[in-house]
Amino acid sequence: MEEKRVVLCGASAYEKKYYFNEQFSNIPDSIKDELHIICVLFTEEVGGILTFVFEEDGSLSLETQAEEDDIYYDEISSGLLVSEIRRKRQELLESLTLYYKIFIRKEEGWENAISD
Repeated sequence: MEEKRVVLCGASAYEKKYYFNEQFSNIPDSIKDELHIICVLFTEEVGGILTFVFEEDGSLSLETQAEEDDIYYDEISSGLLVSEIRRKRQELLESLTLYYKIFIRKEEGWENAISD
């Protein structure tokens, strides 16, 4: 079976839209709301597109991109804000990674991680 990257959610300053992958519909609404807020506030502040993506190894990446001719996109602020999200939302990101590995990828051996 070929593994691939899976998008969890994302937002675009260009289209003024937020996307959430319904494959993750069992995630609690409070977490869905938090992800929505993070994505939209990010794109409102620095522009471009922010995407939460699960990598082939199950880790969660935050990716940013901008259209080539976007003179308003702030690449420095983008990097700083991604670092701040990783630092302040570390527990959320770790929980999402664990959720993905257990419920989506159906990985074995996570029983101890849940009970800790």
